Amino acid sequence: MDQSGKVNPSSRPAERGEAKGGSVGGDPRRALPGVDRLAREIARESPDLPDWCLREGARQAVAEARERMTRGEDPLAGIAARALQLSEALHRPFPTRVVNATGVVLHTNLGRAVLAPGAARAAAEAAASYSDLELDLESGERGDRLERVAALLRLLSGAEDAIAVNNNAAAVLLAVNSLARGREVVVSRGELVEIGGSFRVPEILAQAGVRLVEVGTTNRTHPEDYRSAIGAETGLLLKVHRSNFEQRGFVSEVTLPALVEIGREAGLPVVEDLGSATLVDLRDRGLPPESFAPARLASGVELLCFSGDKLLGGPQAGIVLGTEKAVRSLRRNPLARALRLDKMTLAALDWTLRAAAEGRAEREIPALRQLVEPLASVEKRARELLARVEEVAGARLSAELEETRAPVGGGSLPGFELESRAVALGGAIGAERLCAALRRGPVPVIARVRGDRVQLDARTLLPGDPALVAAALRRVLTEG
Repeated sequence: MDQSGKVNPSSRPAERGEAKGGSVGGDPRRALPGVDRLAREIARESPDLPDWCLREGARQAVAEARERMTRGEDPLAGIAARALQLSEALHRPFPTRVVNATGVVLHTNLGRAVLAPGAARAAAEAAASYSDLELDLESGERGDRLERVAALLRLLSGAEDAIAVNNNAAAVLLAVNSLARGREVVVSRGELVEIGGSFRVPEILAQAGVRLVEVGTTNRTHPEDYRSAIGAETGLLLKVHRSNFEQRGFVSEVTLPALVEIGREAGLPVVEDLGSATLVDLRDRGLPPESFAPARLASGVELLCFSGDKLLGGPQAGIVLGTEKAVRSLRRNPLARALRLDKMTLAALDWTLRAAAEGRAEREIPALRQLVEPLASVEKRARELLARVEEVAGARLSAELEETRAPVGGGSLPGFELESRAVALGGAIGAERLCAALRRGPVPVIARVRGDRVQLDARTLLPGDPALVAAALRRVLTEG
């Protein structure tokens, strides 16, 4: 391999069918190195990489070279360096640990809520040993894997009953399918949301086997819109929280209590897809009223659905709280088995709920701790980061403390932002280039670009992260 990352044809023996000029019979593809030989060559650069990574990295690099050839580009340009890069990427564990320096606590692309160490240990212990997952130790008979979590959810929320499935989309799917399959579901047009990954509420309703009836307009929906839409085929009224946007100006919506009253008048259940909620009351700490699930449940809604890995601060799960009759319908639905939680998620969710029940949530659940952390504490961490960065940056980068604001993230609390502090980096490297270089390290650092500077927000830095940021920055500056 030469310094440019190309395979040097003159340094290797010609293989069968290959002439010294690089091709035979005018076919340029013969100039490409064989997969096995390319794998052996990059193995000399990184002998610790396993054979399967080397071979697959080489195979992908050769395939990319063939594609470049069809575009009239040099197929050998950087092929060995690219093969090594692909091999190293294959060898990295997935998901890869990163530093979240965006300030967004529930960053969907970064895994949303960070599990508490205790919850992570509980999941690992459940995975590494046999357990009483579906065994009643008292009777010796088969047990219910969901009963323990359901009992904790009832205790924390005041709900008559509860069930947990593998995410909130599954919770909504199960709820609507169980209560209104083959019938109509009435939803405001202003609540037909699309969230990340092109997930749309109308598509989930279609898969649930119900017919969508839209009422109102994009910006205004009134009680009479619902009443006029109710007919013999109506199965339920659905309210969907606008999780990732807000409406302002000439707008109007029907509140959850008002919708529940309309449902009572018509003898219809009301289901709310709240998206994100907590079972710890943080309304006096600045979080909006709709963030507290028990308060929403008190409106009389039949079922309330929200995520476990957002404001709850636990693992990915879909939480459903509601009446005993409605939840019983969900439990009996065959879909419930297809959507059920595995033992590791149950263990982590159990730990998270027990922490809330015991008053430990704000101290021990990272997401809640980050959400309510005083600004003075965040600024102290930002100053620690600034000192480390200045020591590394020298004269090549400018670094200073900045006031910032960031959304909560994860489709939670649209319009609500957290005040924070960040270290802003500027210099000749260029913001976009520096941000990209920080992502490519052994422990990638994920930051934000604001104008011509890179912001490293301290609110979402975990213990030990400032040292990792400094190490990543040192690597970037050393490599140029």
